[in-house]
Amino acid sequence: MSLLASDPNVPALAADQTALINFLIDKRPNLFLTGRAGTGKTTLLREFLRRAGARAAVVAPTGVAAMHVGGQTLHSFFRLPPRLIEPADIKRLRNARALQALETLVIDEISMVRSDVMWAIDASLRLNRNRQEPFGGVQVILVGDLAQLPPIAQGEEGAYLDMAYGGPFFFHPPVFRDAGFSYVELEQVYRQSDPDFVNVLNGVRDGDLREDQASLLNARVTGRSGLEASASHVVLTATNQAAFNINYQRLEGLPGTPKVFGAKVEGQFEERAYPTEDPLVLKAGARVMMIRNDPQGRWVNGSLGEVAGFEGDKIRIKIGNDQHLVEPQKWERYRYAYDAGQKALSKDAVGGFTQFPLRLAWAMTIHKAQGLTLDKVYIDIARNLFAHGQAYVALSRARSLEGLELSRSLRPQDIIIDQRVFDVKAYCDPLPQGLLGR
Repeated sequence: MSLLASDPNVPALAADQTALINFLIDKRPNLFLTGRAGTGKTTLLREFLRRAGARAAVVAPTGVAAMHVGGQTLHSFFRLPPRLIEPADIKRLRNARALQALETLVIDEISMVRSDVMWAIDASLRLNRNRQEPFGGVQVILVGDLAQLPPIAQGEEGAYLDMAYGGPFFFHPPVFRDAGFSYVELEQVYRQSDPDFVNVLNGVRDGDLREDQASLLNARVTGRSGLEASASHVVLTATNQAAFNINYQRLEGLPGTPKVFGAKVEGQFEERAYPTEDPLVLKAGARVMMIRNDPQGRWVNGSLGEVAGFEGDKIRIKIGNDQHLVEPQKWERYRYAYDAGQKALSKDAVGGFTQFPLRLAWAMTIHKAQGLTLDKVYIDIARNLFAHGQAYVALSRARSLEGLELSRSLRPQDIIIDQRVFDVKAYCDPLPQGLLGR
């Protein structure tokens, strides 16, 4: 989930959601905020972060996710190594004063955070804040959906996490129970309005798809190849290579000479965190997706368009019936530090990436489609899906059954669910009466 993504179908905060934000600000509980795809977690968290201001730091487990929330990666914020974390890795940090000034830590995409990282966050905060309460007394707000992207823990790593923490997920270390997290699940789905489709998605999400629900999905099998379907639909694939091949073939099939746009990279900005290609190769007629909200409201992150032409150092993009001149935009990578004058956190830019805010969109991976709402989606499952939650993430990108196509019938083995994700509620405290209608 990107806290900067925007879905125009999600309304303003309801009264009970405003009450929840007031509760978080005033009472400072630890919270796990979850909900199905399209339930408005983004909108709620955006307002919370606006009100929390310099009291809060926002982190995420990957560079892309951290960039989307305007924060820092977990590993760089806590100076953690990119491997299984051991007790010797927890040290006093040069930015300890930033940790001491921290009042609220928001972790986005929490489903991807492994148990050893969660243990390390707690241990580092206790050490660097010289306080032995869970998380060194910092309020922790976790955001994400356990039915979606899982932590990467396979083979011997998975066995070690099972032995050391009882499992690979963020809620397995004892500190999660000690810290007394409240559990909030947003339930109103805004992305899809068809109750039958919502029920199908819930069945896939929970690994409990009935035969009649599977029949509704499998009626969407068309027999077209991904390349054929890409003429009318956005194709979602399991691998980068499959998406690249479709985009490359479509681009090659357009007339005219391609134009190549190089990005400007400054400071600390790792290649794996690039939001779009460098270089970006385009032709007139290419289908593209906008990947940032327009400040003037002409498009949102996820809007589909077509390259209408090139004018100097700008690109003319047709979105719907309108054409817009698009200029390069800058993404920044941030690092938190301590502001001695304000005696609070500061957030400093340490790297930049300047490029046109778009990418080719005949095809993309299921992973890169996370958080998007698409009107016409073709899911390429010619090969087996291979990860927990992958089928749910792909299917829930579609706004409706009518806009969904499948390459083949969904099989039971395609719906991969790690049953341990359902344990999290047993580790959480109930939400106080009166919040979110409870």
